[in-house]
Amino acid sequence: MKQKNLKNLNSFRRTGLVTVIAVYFLILVGGIVRSTGSGMGCPDWPKCFGSLVPPTSVDQLPKNYQEIYLEKRLAKNERFVATLDKLGFDKAAERIANDKTILIEEEFNATKTWIEYINRLIGVVIGFLIILTVWKSLKLWNTDRTIPILSIALLVLVLFQGWIGSIVVSTNLLDWMITFHMILALLLVVLLLYINHRAFLVKYENHKEDQVPSKVKWLLVIGTALMVVQIVFGTQVREELDQISFAMGGMMRDTWIDQIGMTFLIHRSFSLVLLGIHLLYFFWAFKYTRRKSPVNKWSQALLLVIVMEIATGIGMAYFAIPAFLQPVHLLLGSLIIGVQFVLLFQLRTQEDVNLITNPS
Repeated sequence: MKQKNLKNLNSFRRTGLVTVIAVYFLILVGGIVRSTGSGMGCPDWPKCFGSLVPPTSVDQLPKNYQEIYLEKRLAKNERFVATLDKLGFDKAAERIANDKTILIEEEFNATKTWIEYINRLIGVVIGFLIILTVWKSLKLWNTDRTIPILSIALLVLVLFQGWIGSIVVSTNLLDWMITFHMILALLLVVLLLYINHRAFLVKYENHKEDQVPSKVKWLLVIGTALMVVQIVFGTQVREELDQISFAMGGMMRDTWIDQIGMTFLIHRSFSLVLLGIHLLYFFWAFKYTRRKSPVNKWSQALLLVIVMEIATGIGMAYFAIPAFLQPVHLLLGSLIIGVQFVLLFQLRTQEDVNLITNPS
């Protein structure tokens, strides 16, 4: 490989790695926003209280600020509902149009406002990192055109994610919109990881991984699919907790778990199923791969993160849902998905190398 191409690949992969770390940091911060109830700290988007720098005191706002921003949000929701109707999503449009919680306007809280504002600033930084990723990917057009094409798709996804974020705000943190926003964030991570993996294969075109039986790959595929389901269950548990917290004014946290319905029991039991599947996967990966191979090392990391995720879940269930554990639990769940996909890419490395080097 030419020295220039090698330099471009290394630069691209470094930027991709930094972007992945930044996205995971944003997921952590997003969890902090959620656990502190700061999601509506800024009632408008992309500005915060109509300014690039939010206020620090309610005295800096007009007396009827709640009515002003409620009116703006409702106007935006009407346009969104109309768009959903045109696209054929009648039920979703009806749910938003008839949801009375959207009419609730929170009072100004400087701490919550600045927590949400910092969350948005990090999002802006990631936006610039994605633009930098696209720019650096264009230099690889003659090396592997799939990389710049996917990078451009990544930019489109980020812009769509930003727009969905604005809808999350305008709908006053509508539960299912938050879940959709989270799924898009995970899709963003997976696409970033694949692009970076593909650049790795281009750089090391003679790289070979251990060949493992197809049952190992399929077990990981099943585990990954079930983990996505588990995250959806987790967001539903989180939604129920938000409702209980609101109803109880944030008090008596030690009683919240007892008030959650069947969703929590399924979520808790499902974690044991996932642990069992991944223990079997880890046994097979350990059996069929070299001890120092990337697959073996990533498999160890996967099992460790799963154990940590279950431990934080136990901590929340038995210690009155400590606020600091909620974002950590969310981050670990997201990390599991990322590590699973890294392993899936590793397990099909040789097929990918053949596809890139012999595209015909």
